[in-house]
Amino acid sequence: MEKKKEPIGSRLASSEGFLSVAASLICVVIGLLLGLVVLALINAEHAFGDGLMVILKSGFKSPRNMGTVLSNAAPLIMTGLSVGFAFKTGLFNIGAAGQYTLGAFGALYCALVLHLPWYLCLMAAMIMGALWGMIPGVFKAYLNINEVITSIMFNWIGLYMVNDIMYGKGKSPMYDMATTKTYSLRKAAPEAMIPDFGLSEKFGRLQSVTIAIFIAIALAIIVYIVLNKTTFGYELKACGLNKNAAKYAGINDKRNIIASMAIAGALAGIGAGLFYLSTVAEWNPQVSTALPVMGFNGISVALLACSNPIATIFSSLFVSYITVGGTKLSTQYFTKEIADVITAIIIYLCAFSLLFKNKIRAVLMGKHHDAVKGGKD
Repeated sequence: MEKKKEPIGSRLASSEGFLSVAASLICVVIGLLLGLVVLALINAEHAFGDGLMVILKSGFKSPRNMGTVLSNAAPLIMTGLSVGFAFKTGLFNIGAAGQYTLGAFGALYCALVLHLPWYLCLMAAMIMGALWGMIPGVFKAYLNINEVITSIMFNWIGLYMVNDIMYGKGKSPMYDMATTKTYSLRKAAPEAMIPDFGLSEKFGRLQSVTIAIFIAIALAIIVYIVLNKTTFGYELKACGLNKNAAKYAGINDKRNIIASMAIAGALAGIGAGLFYLSTVAEWNPQVSTALPVMGFNGISVALLACSNPIATIFSSLFVSYITVGGTKLSTQYFTKEIADVITAIIIYLCAFSLLFKNKIRAVLMGKHHDAVKGGKD
């Protein structure tokens, strides 16, 4: 007897991947509409044409704009992976900003002082981020201190420690008194710059467009494979779901907690390496009294992606695109920070993603039941 095919509505309703994507898209659409309302409250006459449409179209208006989107998306992917990886293993890595800061120090020290090639500088960024992420993991594993508390504290410890070392009372080998920033890699250590392989020419000769975006995408795929296709990833997720049950099953919970935070820190550190070794910007130790925004934007990216490593790629590109679009707004009508407001609205809506998923599931299952009932009639 031929087996009946399951209706497509029923199949979609049982697919967590489809439901997550659909819920995220609903968050984006509603967020953009609410963003339009905010723009209208500020300046109703220019809310759509000079507001929302500028944000949505700016990335495609020139190759340089799109190149800027890609340059900023690479570190966002890594910080999003950092936060999302910890989420998947039952931990909240709010210390990505501090780990990103230590990663920046590792990359720039190896570049400007040791004059190492870019791939060794990137490895140093990874190691520094991993060490800084591992510390809250040790506190969590052996002293049961919440990782949120320790990682927040180590954010600020890392920031001021790095600033003090880099500034060195103005006499550090990394600090340029003339620009009040770290020395430019293009002049001081060109061998430490991530290569572009001709990409910069394709994006309006924007030199910050390098292979960093491809490295970030490759690492996202690797993280996905590790989490979903390996025994190690299964053990990490098992500890996150139920530490006591995992321990009863013979899984070393302490080792996995430390490993999870170390890997999360390594990913954030790599993000800083990709950013600064692509010369998107230079670190300013004299005035950098605020934590790098990339670290906290990683939380937004992870939430929008539902902590899925592959979805993190697309959510990072979206957040980067909206942010770049916001910088193109005319200051005559709006402040550039309005893009952050729209992004924040979208992320806030992500808190209701479970509600959206359940509603979508109910609609699909309702259609399925209607179809079955109609067939019987």
